[in-house]
Amino acid sequence: MAGILAWFWNERFWLPHNVTWADLKNTEEATFPQAEDLYLAFPLAFCIFMVRLIFERFVAKPCAIALNIQANGPQIAQPNAILEKVFTAITKHPDEKRLEGLSKQLDWDVRSIQRWFRQRRNQEKPSTLTRFCESMWRFSFYLYVFTYGVRFLKKTPWLWNTRHCWYNYPYQPLTTDLHYYYILELSFYWSLMFSQFTDIKRKDFGIMFLHHFVSVLLITFSYVNNMARAGTLILCLHDSADALLEAAKMANYAKFQKMCDLLFLMFAMVFITTRLGIFPLWVLNTTLFESWEIVGPFPSWWVFNLLLLLIQGLNCFWSYLIVKIACKAVSKGKVSKDDRSDIESSSDEEDLEPPGKNPHTTTTTNGTGGTNGYLLTGPCSMDD
Repeated sequence: MAGILAWFWNERFWLPHNVTWADLKNTEEATFPQAEDLYLAFPLAFCIFMVRLIFERFVAKPCAIALNIQANGPQIAQPNAILEKVFTAITKHPDEKRLEGLSKQLDWDVRSIQRWFRQRRNQEKPSTLTRFCESMWRFSFYLYVFTYGVRFLKKTPWLWNTRHCWYNYPYQPLTTDLHYYYILELSFYWSLMFSQFTDIKRKDFGIMFLHHFVSVLLITFSYVNNMARAGTLILCLHDSADALLEAAKMANYAKFQKMCDLLFLMFAMVFITTRLGIFPLWVLNTTLFESWEIVGPFPSWWVFNLLLLLIQGLNCFWSYLIVKIACKAVSKGKVSKDDRSDIESSSDEEDLEPPGKNPHTTTTTNGTGGTNGYLLTGPCSMDD
């Protein structure tokens, strides 16, 4: 184990040439980031999760009820033992061959069976009230942490001149505000990593999990090798659009369509400007070029920048989705359903008719009429 630890904490990987871990030990004159500080993030992540549960129960839920957001879920599928057995034990998405077999067995037409499976899948989705509470929690946290980040950074020299991120590197002392900011962000991302398995399931679960994982790696990496100054710029920049997205979702769930559209437009402008403009031209410029000029590359420097380029790839993917939704909004006159909808639905989804009948009338299900169920859930949380 000692050999493995010595290999993992190899100074020639983590630190610039001629710098050792002994040089970065805490003294009476200065405090530096220590790897063991990061253990604090785990109990704090649990505390954040518990605060979230309390917030959603005693703050967000009363707000939702005051806005007349009900806890009604999607339409309940008609009870059927045979279809339920197929749904729970075999597949939730039967292929054409299985649909035809079930049609003959039940004497139902294929369209009715398809509709039953859609309604049964939607039945497991959370209610609008649950989605509103989740969005309100995220909105509150993102607004707080972004406000704190701005207040902290405006007093720092590296916000106004990014070359200060690398002057005297890595002998840059750790301040109390910076330590709090970093540990809070890391704890939140750890809580997202775990709560993602219990939160509302969305189609880009894998991409969001990758984003959270890379974010945890970046925060951990930049803290250990004391690239925290550049890290604070990255964190604050990526937090800037997240509160707007969650506010747009809350407006959507409350059926305030005009407010939803306005907030989404603001979110799209801020997201694309910060992620495709400011991030590569300002942040990547300092981490790739200014740091090369002032400090020079070393092994962990390459890993850090590769992770930032991976984040930028995800930013490009989400920007494409946002532009796609914006184009649909222009053509339809409102923000419409996108690839990350909370509830599966389609324009031709109807109430289940009695077996054997072909449906002729269309009825909207909960969450598909008006605006509920139509707003993107977006690249939230990138937190973003």
